[in-house]
Amino acid sequence: MALDTPKPLVLSNARVIDPARDLDAPGSIIIADGTILAAGPEAANQGAPYGAELIDCKGAIACPGLIDMCVSVGEPGAEHRETLASASEAAAAGGITTICTMPDTDPVIDDPALVDFIHRRARDTASVNVLPLAALTKGLAGVEMTEIGLLKEAGAVAFSNGHKSVQNPQILRRIMTYARDFDALVIHHTEDPALAGGVMNAGLNASWKGLSGVPREAEIIMLERDLRLVGMSKGKYHANLISTSESADIIRTGKGRGLNITAGISINHLTHNENDIGAYRTFFKMSPPLRDEDDRQAMIAAIADGTIDIICSNHDPQDVETKRHPWAEAEDGAIGLETLLAASLRLYHAEQVDLKTLLAAMTYNPADRLGLETGRLSKGAPADVTVFDLDRPWVLEKSAIRSRSKNSPFEDARFSGRVMRTVVGGKTVFAHG
Repeated sequence: MALDTPKPLVLSNARVIDPARDLDAPGSIIIADGTILAAGPEAANQGAPYGAELIDCKGAIACPGLIDMCVSVGEPGAEHRETLASASEAAAAGGITTICTMPDTDPVIDDPALVDFIHRRARDTASVNVLPLAALTKGLAGVEMTEIGLLKEAGAVAFSNGHKSVQNPQILRRIMTYARDFDALVIHHTEDPALAGGVMNAGLNASWKGLSGVPREAEIIMLERDLRLVGMSKGKYHANLISTSESADIIRTGKGRGLNITAGISINHLTHNENDIGAYRTFFKMSPPLRDEDDRQAMIAAIADGTIDIICSNHDPQDVETKRHPWAEAEDGAIGLETLLAASLRLYHAEQVDLKTLLAAMTYNPADRLGLETGRLSKGAPADVTVFDLDRPWVLEKSAIRSRSKNSPFEDARFSGRVMRTVVGGKTVFAHG
């Protein structure tokens, strides 16, 4: 990110929503020196700092900038799919002010020097905050634990094995114990590869299409195992992408037992089900696979009641060389930075999740889990702000997608709710129109 200090900024005539303060009221946001001076009704009559830029939000919602905890970027190693620069441009357009990048690049982010490389490239090329996740095991091979202390010291915000699970429970137990001593968060993809040998959700739909299925138990068994290990190690754990109703029940029970756990879900699994695959549309092929409608409804209910804490995009850019194949041979993955907020608002418009709960899952909750100062509009917090028009209609056209890869399951989708302005550290990095 650029280090120049932007001039003061006042966002007036806004509906200010800050889930961290349980605030939803008309007001303003006053920003100077990259931090929040005041936000909410109390800021409406405070005037403006000398030389401030004045923006009339015309009643639009102003909330903390969105934090996306699961973003794959091709840099280093696959820059033709996505770079930190192109990902951050897409994020800014989607109202996202912080992205956490997954370690499954080439080379894998398993060395302090590579964590430092991500920070330096982000500083020089990205317009939003970039926080690298480092690998749990060297090369993501699931065999040898990485140097968690050194990686955290280098700037890794949490630790993950990307889209690969750690199969050996003894190794994961040691990782959790070691990470606990550094107060490090373990983020895990809960899918047993020995069971998850199929290419879509197991069930009648897979049988009708003649495709091999991924049983729900591939996720459930590994999640249950992981929570047993959390109980043994007393570590901090986040189940990154859960997708079944039983998984939500397991998380609910684990929280009831006092485990230090959270759970996340991709927006794809909240807004699509296995029937959207249609005529073998590979942009809907992802891991975990899209489940049935009963599971989708159960996951929405789990967001509404707080069982699932965090919504992410699971942004995973794939080019035509990896997606333009028969369904079974195509790579998993879909982009989602530009549509995370707009797609999430479908749950609000359908009266399934209230707005503060929905925004908390993309602002305060991930910030709190990662120990960040962002994700809130309190005085002195970093001035990361998203302004969006809750009811403005728009269509996602392929030609307008900012990511280098175009594999969006929302191509040509209609949305109600558009990002109007994204502010990072007090600087406007995106403005619509």
